[in-house]
Amino acid sequence: MMSEIQSSGRVERRFAALKEEGRAGLVTFVTAGDPDLDTSKSILMGLPGAGADIIELGMPFSDPMADGPTIQAAGQRALANGQNMKRTLEMVREFRGQDADTPIILMGYFNPIHAYGIDSFLDDANTAGVDGLIIVDIAPEEDAELAIPARNKGIHFIRLATPTTDDKRMPQVLKNTSGFLYYVSVTGVTGGATATNTALDDAMAHLRRHTDLPVAVGFGIKTPEQAADVAKLADAAVVGSALVELVRTNLGTDKIVDAVLGHVSALAQGVRGARVAQ
Repeated sequence: MMSEIQSSGRVERRFAALKEEGRAGLVTFVTAGDPDLDTSKSILMGLPGAGADIIELGMPFSDPMADGPTIQAAGQRALANGQNMKRTLEMVREFRGQDADTPIILMGYFNPIHAYGIDSFLDDANTAGVDGLIIVDIAPEEDAELAIPARNKGIHFIRLATPTTDDKRMPQVLKNTSGFLYYVSVTGVTGGATATNTALDDAMAHLRRHTDLPVAVGFGIKTPEQAADVAKLADAAVVGSALVELVRTNLGTDKIVDAVLGHVSALAQGVRGARVAQ
């Protein structure tokens, strides 16, 4: 059993509170700087009030291999408008000025972190108020590169598990994972199909045999109904592409923030009512 990291405690407190309330959480993903810095800040600041329990903030990258067209386009919009790691960390710092409790997880790829400088990034992320990292292109065999240094700085390193992560592979995936486990419910890229309830039920049983960590389930969840189905089984439902798509469909209007936060509110209602309706 690995030793506990000296984290901010926000992730642990949030999942403990959700358990006390007898419900799953809603994890929302948005891309930092999409479609521009000011709009992105307004969305980020409004997410907790709309019902997001945990926030994943995407770090834009030019070659996102695990993302579908929706999130790829969001990253391109953000980069075209000057978003970079410094601005992303500053967004987190400003967010912490109004919200000391909602966990923020940075999600993305290793390249921008490497370019920033690993030690400098971890120091600045910790100071800004980042609680965890989801880096999709670093294998567990390379944990010494970022996962272990992050944990030593008090930042959770959150791993992805998939339907193809078998009993032999799972212990390696979990070795330096903390905070929660992100279960990718379908094979493929973000924004694709949604897992069936039966498949998810089987997957959760498999994951529970290997870890006591909370499990957040994502990829393909778009509607309040789908989020509610996941919330009946998992510790949290993750919604990303559906929110990012609302940014795209409202480009050129003043409705982007309201559209995204309105959908988050509907998703939150679905998640909060899921176990009551069982």
